[in-house]
Amino acid sequence: MQREWYTKILMKDIDVVNGAGKVEKMRLQNILMQLRKCTNHPYLFDGAEPGPPYTTDYHLLENSGKMVVLDKLLMKLQVQGSRVLIFSQMTRMLDILEDFCHWRGYNYCRLDGQTPHEDRSNMIADYNAENSLKFIFMLSTRAGGLGINLATADVVIIYDSDWNPQMDLQAMDRAHRIGQKKQVRVFRLITENTVEEKIVERAEVKLKLDKLVIQQGRLVDNKTNQLNKDEMLNIIRFGANHVFQSRDSEITDEDIDGILQKGEEKTQEQMAKLDKLGESSLRSFTLDADNLENRSVYQFEGEDYREKQKLQTLGSWIEPPKRERKANYAVDAYFKEALRVAEPKAPKAPRPPKQPIVQDFQFFPPRLFELLDQEIYHYRKSVNYKVPKNSDLGSEANKVQREEQRKIDEAEPLTEEELVEKESLLTQGFTNWTKRDFNQFIKANEKYGRDDIENIAREVEGKSPDEVMEYSTVFWERCHELQDIDRIMGQIERGEAKIQRRASIKRALDSKMARYRAPFHQLRIAYANNKGKNYTEEEDRFLVCMLHKLGFDKENVYEELRAAVRSAPQFRFDWFLKSRTALELQRRCNTLITLIERENQELEEKERLEKKKKTGGGNAAGGGGAVGSGGGGAAKSNQKRKADGTAASNDKNRKKKKS
Repeated sequence: MQREWYTKILMKDIDVVNGAGKVEKMRLQNILMQLRKCTNHPYLFDGAEPGPPYTTDYHLLENSGKMVVLDKLLMKLQVQGSRVLIFSQMTRMLDILEDFCHWRGYNYCRLDGQTPHEDRSNMIADYNAENSLKFIFMLSTRAGGLGINLATADVVIIYDSDWNPQMDLQAMDRAHRIGQKKQVRVFRLITENTVEEKIVERAEVKLKLDKLVIQQGRLVDNKTNQLNKDEMLNIIRFGANHVFQSRDSEITDEDIDGILQKGEEKTQEQMAKLDKLGESSLRSFTLDADNLENRSVYQFEGEDYREKQKLQTLGSWIEPPKRERKANYAVDAYFKEALRVAEPKAPKAPRPPKQPIVQDFQFFPPRLFELLDQEIYHYRKSVNYKVPKNSDLGSEANKVQREEQRKIDEAEPLTEEELVEKESLLTQGFTNWTKRDFNQFIKANEKYGRDDIENIAREVEGKSPDEVMEYSTVFWERCHELQDIDRIMGQIERGEAKIQRRASIKRALDSKMARYRAPFHQLRIAYANNKGKNYTEEEDRFLVCMLHKLGFDKENVYEELRAAVRSAPQFRFDWFLKSRTALELQRRCNTLITLIERENQELEEKERLEKKKKTGGGNAAGGGGAVGSGGGGAAKSNQKRKADGTAASNDKNRKKKKS
């Protein structure tokens, strides 16, 4: 099967490659990637795996040469007591390897880019645990190649090689970690006479160049590492002639020791070839296939398949479908699925064709929505639509269902007058306002506040101030009709709160500056215990005064403040202040503003108390005068009573003398 699919890809037989005779989905474009997938396993193509029924058995091995060798290798390693890391670039290949491990009964862990962080940590700890039963750890090369310590494994298997050899080296380093007690062995699986040989060869050239050039402190031209058009074509051509000429399966039945010996000899031969090449030879190294320059790869058994190729629509990239593990045949599960015991989801309610699209932010008259609803209900009545029960509503489900069904059953078609009215109402909304205009309007309200129509109109492109004024009036009257009004109002209110905060800070700065005739020389800041050690009072005085001068509410005020600090003559030797960024100056100014606001608040409180005390003292003085007057009146009354008593006593004495 693998040889057949490899041949079909070379011939660009899109009907076969794209799903076993199914309708063509995409056009073939990246043939090199398809060949790499085929060398890994033909089951990476949708429709290649036999079924249904889908089974997990020996066909997983026999249809891929790599899987046959991997199976033999794992058996040998397990007997030796080794533990294995398997790296692959394709997560769907990991799916196939996972099925293989289930079938063979190997204990394994799997890690790829979709693995959650918590599961990732737990699997690594489980694999590295003492006396762990996990034999295999499968990883994707990019996701598992960095930051992982798997020193308890002593064998690394590179199932498919990366274009960048550093990625494979990083993968190998997962086992070469602190705590490794065994010799680490690395096996790289390469399908002979395919594009993989040239990919590995090019990776070795990159490593050789790294050793000769980069590690000597020089730079490599990036063009050396880029595949040009001719090189990519030669990679695809490599081994194609051999594949076309061979008809039978070439998956080896050789003993695993013989395979490993042959691979070691091939590796030594390749490394010896690279060692003979110098830097100049490596830079001009090409990936041409042998003995193919004078022969067309498309000639096969006397027939030129190039003409056949031209008759087909050449396509592009085949989107790889997601592989799912096929469960074993189960009678209960089969009949449950076949009979659909579970209740299917309710379909969406039908809508009449060619109904006008109205947006809530266009604020059409409410009467229009009544007519549109009537039209929808009558259409559902005409198609005999029955409202399904919504179980999510709980006890209200039956009531809601009956009410909706009643509206449908009682619906009547629109009369001629209502149709005319509907067409008229469709012109009464803000039909020329798009979603983009609406979003600009909301952002402008957030930026300037709802009352600054002039600036809001400037932000809404293509709309005059009168149009924005009219829309704003209707918006604030009917904004409760919008579906996401809570989010919109929250956005606007947060913006208005920022505006008020800026106004409050501006008032605080104005009040502070008004208390000094020459603030650049006289201004003092009440630090209390918040002075800090980095900034001096002179620096803080300059920041506050210049911030007030530039305008606190200016858009790029802190960039201008930074420029002013650098050009100020008094700070020409102040490296600390001159080296501050705009963000750091902003933080310091925020601290100073907080101190100024606190100082202003304390002064206002002090003035209020003094004013209250002064008013209370005046009232107390007036009360004393009244008491004094009252006292004087009491004294006079006492004197009168005393005088009357004296007179009465004199009269009494005169009467006694007469008698």
